[in-house]
Amino acid sequence: MKLYLKGHDYKYAAEQMLLTLFPGERPSYPDRPAGEGEDSLTLSLSLGGRWATARAVLTRDGRRWIAAARAPVPAPDAGRVERDRVLQRVVKNAFYRAGVQALGREPPWGGLTGVRPVKLPTRALEQGATRRQADRLLRDLYRVSAPRRALALDCAQATLAAKRTLAPEDVSLYVGVPFCPTRCAYCSFVSADVGRTFSLMEPYVDALCREIAAAGAAVRRGGRRIKSVYIGGGTPTTLSPALLDRLMGALEGAFDLSACAEYTVEAGRPDTITAEKLSVLRERGCTRVSVNPQSMDDRVLAAIGRAHSAADILQAWDLVRRAGFPYANMDLIAGLPTDTPEGFRASLDQVLSLGPENVTVHTLALKKGSHLTLEKNGALPAPEQVSAMLDYAWGALRAAGYAPYYLYRQKYMSGGFENVGWCRPGAESLYNICMMEELHTILSLGSGGVTKVIDPRAGSLVRQANPKYPKEYIETLDPILQAKENLTWPTN
Repeated sequence: MKLYLKGHDYKYAAEQMLLTLFPGERPSYPDRPAGEGEDSLTLSLSLGGRWATARAVLTRDGRRWIAAARAPVPAPDAGRVERDRVLQRVVKNAFYRAGVQALGREPPWGGLTGVRPVKLPTRALEQGATRRQADRLLRDLYRVSAPRRALALDCAQATLAAKRTLAPEDVSLYVGVPFCPTRCAYCSFVSADVGRTFSLMEPYVDALCREIAAAGAAVRRGGRRIKSVYIGGGTPTTLSPALLDRLMGALEGAFDLSACAEYTVEAGRPDTITAEKLSVLRERGCTRVSVNPQSMDDRVLAAIGRAHSAADILQAWDLVRRAGFPYANMDLIAGLPTDTPEGFRASLDQVLSLGPENVTVHTLALKKGSHLTLEKNGALPAPEQVSAMLDYAWGALRAAGYAPYYLYRQKYMSGGFENVGWCRPGAESLYNICMMEELHTILSLGSGGVTKVIDPRAGSLVRQANPKYPKEYIETLDPILQAKENLTWPTN
């Protein structure tokens, strides 16, 4: 869609609302005026003595919609951040009102943009608001639908419960293993197909063990302690039992894990799970694993490029249960190519019959670089069908005794929906909450890892990124080690 901004340069605010209202559209900023009847948005902002007023003129499919929004002009001493926050909200509200007229409906998250919708109710509850008051904030200011308000509020309460368990010196540790048996059609993560990169696996673990040692020294020097560990990817169990053992042994040697409340390994792909690998995970202290079918329908699995069947998922799950992990998670994705509401319901019902402690329901996001986006040959369910899948999931999960405890949204997500982690009482993943709600520092190791040094008292966040690709990571290890040595910790 062609965007014309007048009286302001709040591109990010306009683009966020564009994604919320019209997920399939991409913004452009042409030099020439829009042609008669051409799809476009003119978004104006004017400041008077008392009011800031935004006006949106939206043209779509030959029709035009006009809407406005206003708010009191921030006081001169309010500061630049507060001023921009208010003005951006006015701009977004005007766009939202015009977009809702054009669509004839409101999106499930209303005018609330961004990937972390739980932050708003969490902040409100932390400042003394009741659940009802936080609900009204989401309803009246952002037009969030009732089902999504309930999700956000449940997750906000789980966030505050997790926060109460954290000490100032606590940090979480993420270790990335960017290898998978094959690449799924929806995936754009920096993960490598093992068939093409087998020779990189051992050198990668060599490099990773060196970064682990440097990070362990940084944690000791900063007086920090590890509260949770998450080995993700990719699929970490793509590694051989010997390499897994070496990696986890390096973590055990470099960090004091005596205060670690949770140790997760994302086994993920059933075709990588063996009894021998699970034995290594248990012996090295892993307490939580993920088995991520995404679907229990063989036809859908083939459409997304999985090299295993639903029967293989059941076999892998049986191995996990026999290994005796206290907690296990299963993932499903709503909106996969060739799937239907009936097929998704059958997948979820089968997963629930297995009794995992955690179930994560993702909504398909069309990510840049994924096969689905590049090839555009997947028969994707319509947003209305995805909505039906999620509506069934929320009801079935609550009826089975699960509660939502963390959620997030992504760009280009089907229907503008969300990803939600559900758990049985007491089975919340602390790492997932800390990572998504940015409760404390996440120290990230491996290719593609982004360390987030968080100072809750100052409200600051400093990122430190590793190179994205395994080969680049291996070849540029010395600067990575130097960065870990120079890591600056906030004052407790």
